[in-house]
Amino acid sequence: MASLRTKQISVVSSSTVAFTVCFAVWMMFAVIGIPIKKTLGLNETQFGLLAATPVLTGSLIRLPLGMWTDKFGGRIVFFILMLSTVVPIWMIGEATEYWHFLVLGLFVGLAGGSFSVGIAYCARWFDRQHQGFAMGIFGAGNSGAAVTKFVAPTLVVAYGWTMVPKVYAAAMLVTALAFWFFSYTDPAHLQGKTVTVKAQLAALKDPNVWKLCQYYSIVFGGYVALSLWMTKYYITEYGFDIKIAALLAACFSLPGGVLRAVGGWLSDKFGAHPVTWWVMLISWVCLFFLSYPQTDMVVKTVKGDITFHVGLSATTFTVLMFVMGISWAVGKASVFKYISDEYSHNIGVISGIVGLIGGMGGFLLPIMFGALADLTGVNSSIFMLMWGITLVSLVWMYWTEIVPQRQRAAAPQGA
Repeated sequence: MASLRTKQISVVSSSTVAFTVCFAVWMMFAVIGIPIKKTLGLNETQFGLLAATPVLTGSLIRLPLGMWTDKFGGRIVFFILMLSTVVPIWMIGEATEYWHFLVLGLFVGLAGGSFSVGIAYCARWFDRQHQGFAMGIFGAGNSGAAVTKFVAPTLVVAYGWTMVPKVYAAAMLVTALAFWFFSYTDPAHLQGKTVTVKAQLAALKDPNVWKLCQYYSIVFGGYVALSLWMTKYYITEYGFDIKIAALLAACFSLPGGVLRAVGGWLSDKFGAHPVTWWVMLISWVCLFFLSYPQTDMVVKTVKGDITFHVGLSATTFTVLMFVMGISWAVGKASVFKYISDEYSHNIGVISGIVGLIGGMGGFLLPIMFGALADLTGVNSSIFMLMWGITLVSLVWMYWTEIVPQRQRAAAPQGA
């Protein structure tokens, strides 16, 4: 009979590996979408839709998956979810028409719903003081976005893009079986049939939940969107080939995933609010500089014209993306620390709601990126959009969290 500590380690480890594979599959079109775009002659908006389609179903399914996790347990839900994606992943390699990819992408996208299953499954194995760290470790599976950046380009160059979904389908099947073997079930973690769907969905009326959704639409939705977009951005903005572009894009995706555990630890130590505030502020500053387009200016002087070039070099751009990736990794954990602190009795449903809205950000933003690029012809317009969205979160947090804190601190004692 395994000890509680052994079960905790095994559950978190197997869940994190499973989520990493699911996330790598979810981000597959970030790489194979580029040769598909060339083959089918897609414009930027069509590419954005292609890349984002798996994110749509992966987001919409998160709420029901969170509810099923609360009722039936994370182990069985996670296992069935992974098995259900194996065939659609394989079929991607057989697709030939644009609509084929869109339809199959909807089914492949189910893998992205694994987050709301695993986050609630792992959290319930730990006490409140350690839930942030445990959820942070599990959330490090976001690094699957970086795994795709390393693995998929190599397969594309060596065997062609059609090999990628076949390898990923095999990996998903093996991972599902391994997860079932190494994970455990505790009946005490289930809510049972006494909790109705109506009671679970009552959380949708809570304005605080929607505020957390806004935060998560940046740190997760923005992370997903940029992970899908960055390989192509490096190709179009700086002229790199697909292998170098994917490698540089991983400088954002990798810390944005693996450092989530650090965010969980910081949130346990300092609290969800201060950590999230600094995440938003750092992101806002980075996005301000990332927004500036490559610009040539001519200044007329008495001695003639002087030409200046203003724009980020590939090195500076990558450093800023690296910093923002670290910031968002911490932010993804701190948002879920809010959830474990304030909704400990309803983690599955609340994480499903927040994950759904955050994932919808990951679906809508790439489409908006493509539309902006087609409309303006300016690659950095995508960061202008993200800068504005981050500003909304900063203002919202200031008026709903910082101002009330100051008012309570200024109020007379005993009043």
